[in-house]
Amino acid sequence: MSHHTIRRLAVIGSAVSVALVLSACSGSGSSSSAAATDFTFLTINENTTIAAVLTSLSENECSAENAALPLKITKQAQGTLDQQLQLLGGQNALPPAFVSGNSADLTKELFEAGKIVDFAGTDVADSIVPLAASGIKALYGDNTMVLPTELNIEGVWYNKSLLKEAGVTVPDSWDSLVSAFATLSAAGVQPISAAGKGGDGWGVTRWVGAYIFRDIGPDAMTAISNGDATLTDAEYVKAADAVASLGKAGYFGKSVSSIDYATAMNTFLTGKAAFYYQGSWALADFNNEDENKIGTDNIGFIPFPNVAGGKGSADQTPTNIGTDIAFSKSAYDGDSRVRDWASCIAKNYGNVALRDFGQITGFTVTGDVKVAELTQLIQEQIAATETSVGWFESLFNTDAVTTSQNNGGPLGAGNLSGSDFMNTVQAALAG
Repeated sequence: MSHHTIRRLAVIGSAVSVALVLSACSGSGSSSSAAATDFTFLTINENTTIAAVLTSLSENECSAENAALPLKITKQAQGTLDQQLQLLGGQNALPPAFVSGNSADLTKELFEAGKIVDFAGTDVADSIVPLAASGIKALYGDNTMVLPTELNIEGVWYNKSLLKEAGVTVPDSWDSLVSAFATLSAAGVQPISAAGKGGDGWGVTRWVGAYIFRDIGPDAMTAISNGDATLTDAEYVKAADAVASLGKAGYFGKSVSSIDYATAMNTFLTGKAAFYYQGSWALADFNNEDENKIGTDNIGFIPFPNVAGGKGSADQTPTNIGTDIAFSKSAYDGDSRVRDWASCIAKNYGNVALRDFGQITGFTVTGDVKVAELTQLIQEQIAATETSVGWFESLFNTDAVTTSQNNGGPLGAGNLSGSDFMNTVQAALAG
């Protein structure tokens, strides 16, 4: 899995509104009155895990449900998924279950048009872990219109050996983190590995967002989205300035603007940098012996630390639910076999995904499933976290996301001031 799976929490915005398409259809009933012959599930080509888990469920834990209504998996390119869902929604022809749209706005519009199930108050919702439920609520309010096939948290990973050799203790505050950077740099160790090339510049802007949440509080980016604050306000510029100062000190290494995601990952996993802000989707790389040259025992994790005097807290964790799924309301309401499938998936998906694919999901896990130590570490962190927050671009429009990420590298290189960075991104938001 790679960083592109964060797409689910970013309010990207549909290129074409589905409102007119959906309003042309009356009600939410199926275009056909015939009983379904298959449990058709529409997934995307780019995500192979969902299809594999569902196939395993159909052969094992959900074999009874599969006998009653056989699983049929169909696939769509992620880039054309929204268009396809618009079309199917407008024709009252959504499949019983499907990967939800790239745009959260599209999912909301389908829901408001009566096309998608709200699982709130059902046994299905009872199988969603609290942190995932919090992530869903951050996007969709009180309506549980999607199910979380992933659950990722973000924070700061570190190389235990490099810290020990430099005499650095694990930081517990922003000030001690910056002090650790200075000590490591003086010892000839690159403090931070980060991607800053083009669209991978979120490797730097994540630091901006994390600082904002710790300093201003968990609702900081919601205030931007609602128009109650702007990125050019002094308290927001302060965060960008803090990251710019890291860049000016050279803590992101040389030429961060030329570093892509894979190179940043490799830099950390080959022991060439001490700290690495990243999401838990990186566990697949960390647990891969061919990629990880420093060893899993040598990797630690801390939530982004508190900022002195800040209104946020380290127990407020950037979270996303990755590639989530939705169910057709007409199919769910009209066919008990579809409801049985939904219940079985909710009860068993978490176990199978973790056991067979090492993937942490937003579903509860029952019984003992043996996992790698780093995976267990993140499970414990997830269990200890009750409040999720987004990240810097999580509520931005498409133009602002692109602008922010493309300017992350110059910010991390110390070539762009915090004020100039925020002014540029705010202009894209307002445009």
